[in-house]
Amino acid sequence: MRTLRAVAATAAVTLLGVAVPYLTSTAAHAAGPVLRATVTQVSVWATGYGADVTVTNTGDAPATGWTVVFDLPTGTTVSSSWSAVRTQSGQRYTFTNVNWNGTVNPGASQTFGFNAAGIGTPANCTVNGASCTGGPAPSASPSPSTPPSPSPSPSPSPSGPPPSSPPPGGPVVDVVTAAQLSSALGSANPGTTIRLAPGTYRGSFATTRPGTAGSRITLTGPRTAILINDGPSGTGPSCPAPTAGWDSGYGLWLFDAPYWNLTGFTVAESKKGIVLDNSHHVTISGVYVHHTEDEGVHFRRSSADGVIRDSIVEYTGLVQPGYGEGVYLGSAGSNWACHGNSGGVDRSDRVQVLNNRIGPYVAAEHIDVKEGTFDGVIRGNTFDGRGISGQNSADSWIDVKGIGYLIENNTGTFAAPGTFVNGYETHNPATTPSFLNGCGNTWRSNTSNLGGVGQYAIRITSTSKCPGSLNVVHASNTVTNATTGLTNIAVTP
Repeated sequence: MRTLRAVAATAAVTLLGVAVPYLTSTAAHAAGPVLRATVTQVSVWATGYGADVTVTNTGDAPATGWTVVFDLPTGTTVSSSWSAVRTQSGQRYTFTNVNWNGTVNPGASQTFGFNAAGIGTPANCTVNGASCTGGPAPSASPSPSTPPSPSPSPSPSPSGPPPSSPPPGGPVVDVVTAAQLSSALGSANPGTTIRLAPGTYRGSFATTRPGTAGSRITLTGPRTAILINDGPSGTGPSCPAPTAGWDSGYGLWLFDAPYWNLTGFTVAESKKGIVLDNSHHVTISGVYVHHTEDEGVHFRRSSADGVIRDSIVEYTGLVQPGYGEGVYLGSAGSNWACHGNSGGVDRSDRVQVLNNRIGPYVAAEHIDVKEGTFDGVIRGNTFDGRGISGQNSADSWIDVKGIGYLIENNTGTFAAPGTFVNGYETHNPATTPSFLNGCGNTWRSNTSNLGGVGQYAIRITSTSKCPGSLNVVHASNTVTNATTGLTNIAVTP
């Protein structure tokens, strides 16, 4: 098992650092990047922990690359990492940006993460050669001389992340067949780790077993563990729910199953990829979802406080292009009769979409943010717009109908084939109950290449429908190859 990554941090270690600050002996200084690194433990178990590292630029010029280095004490090692290239010499670890997260604009940040086997925390931290606590670089403590052994991070790639040993505290169920997987999903208890062997698993894979905040359930496997559902079949209920004799066709379905970790494996060749219904606090990390008839990953029926990170979603909407979203947050108001389980609304709030690669050949929006959802974060993703269909108004990377989302540090491109109008759009559908849908969202430090086809990088449909809760587009957003420009509203510094 590779990660146990709770949404809320259970412990934290903070390391602040500055890159070469280009200071002069006077108050005046030349423009330059100033980087700081923060390491936060996001999950802790008896013999290890998982951590996020955030590299932030507090300077006044972009940083075009970063390297974070630290020592771990004897007895603690990095067992896996993501979104960075990792090398090791003895107990000293070096993490360098990958190609899509090297640029850190002023006021922006990039992230990577690692899992540690052992409870020792980083020391002697530097970022771009300067101390993570400010001032000169610390003296590294001596460590055994060991030849460096490159260990590429499990950033999204077809090979996928290597699994690491699961933490203790619950049973480990190793599965090698589809029948064993179905049985394990149907009987998992809090603390259980279900570990997939490499291979193809064909069947209907669903669970209604909840974990708990203190004892999550984990399904983990290598990228070569592939879940495929050849359904659907049978007659289902009027609103989707696991029902005897009916196969939904979903590759993996969590229903009333909060507090799960889904890590590393692949879901493919299914009607939908991963569907979460009333399954809050689920973390999806390092998965590969591809070749689905409809959407790739769906947070539905108030599946709030979830995370999808460091994953790939591509080749969606193979049968219904207009419904082939990459990541789908919430439900359309017209579907709240089925999925509106929170006062008549699908409140899949506070979902974080972090450092994923979405596209190419995602036929609908790469991320569709539905009305009635609040306060999500969409950060550090790469959108490849090739193959977007234009069907069912799908002609942008992201369509934001939710409220209060932060959309930052994403990189989007478009090239033929496909139908493309704007990079990011907002819409303001009316709903009952009523919300300021499509309002109060913020765009910051996004990089957009519209391929000479798209009009605006960020198009705000209406300001009059957002009284007191306007959308904000910061000047740190950039656009190239646009037929019209960055945005259709005034830019905020």
